[in-house]
Amino acid sequence: MEGYSPSLPEASDRDASHARIAALVDALKSGLVGRGVLVERLMIGLLTGGHILLEGPPGLAKTRAVKLVAAGLDVSFARIQCTPDLMPADLTGTLVLKPDRGAFEFVEGPVFHSLVLVDEINRAPPKVQSALLEAMAEGQVTVGGTTRPLPQPFMAIATQNSIEHEGTFPLPEAQLDRFMLHVLLAYPDAADERRILALVEAEDRSPTPPRLPGLAVADLMAARAEVRAVHLAPALKDYIVRIVAASRDADIAPDLRREIEHPVSPRGTLGLAATARARAFLRGRVYAVPEDVTDLAPDVLAHRLIPTWRAAADGVTARDLVRRLLDTVRPL
Repeated sequence: MEGYSPSLPEASDRDASHARIAALVDALKSGLVGRGVLVERLMIGLLTGGHILLEGPPGLAKTRAVKLVAAGLDVSFARIQCTPDLMPADLTGTLVLKPDRGAFEFVEGPVFHSLVLVDEINRAPPKVQSALLEAMAEGQVTVGGTTRPLPQPFMAIATQNSIEHEGTFPLPEAQLDRFMLHVLLAYPDAADERRILALVEAEDRSPTPPRLPGLAVADLMAARAEVRAVHLAPALKDYIVRIVAASRDADIAPDLRREIEHPVSPRGTLGLAATARARAFLRGRVYAVPEDVTDLAPDVLAHRLIPTWRAAADGVTARDLVRRLLDTVRPL
């Protein structure tokens, strides 16, 4: 970092932008007991424009978390509850005949909002998942031969339960790869659960919920610009590339490579760089450090990496492989 003068917004602008983001983070943490990591991942998605997949057993505040984010943003919000009989038109919208005009008119579906919660996405049939893929990948939907752009900013946050598989449709790898982060949620400990109980009781007694700070679209876009300006040193870029390359190159980690069926694509490299910048911004830094990379690597890379059938049979998960990649490849 010595001798480097990054081209960044004025310090006063950075401080004001960071203060607005920090206020939203604090508000989210107050409503999500013991979920600091989840709040951080949600904010990283907002600051990078990436989509997020939240996975965990029922009752871990996945839907609540997304609703709180929506309440803290001055953008339009829609929730889609996925079921096996859901149709693509229920997501994208459809052409409706207007008899008085003798013409068809397009009626927008819930995906035409800036923040979209796709609840229990693995219950949606493949056609619906494909329609969502175009929205996530291209920021547009095609209905009746006409392509229509989605509002900007646009972000999809999907949830899925990890304990139910009846009547579900596992997401294909191409769909998973479109999520910037795949966040796994665990049960809270006893102390946090006691605090959750107190929070819910207090909310039941309160006639009106506390108002979250409404982050304007202009403030969000300004914060995104500052995130993109966060400095990523050449050595740190090389570290990110070496981690991803190790999932493909048998010369770097031959034993590890034999347990990987499909390695990480370049999208993993781009995602890890972008999220590392966002994590640094949330911590008030204008430069990223190796800890930003190692902390985010499991959530950014694991869903982009597929173990071999033999490794899976031995109980090896994709996250296990990412942790071993981090043990093998060290920062310079």
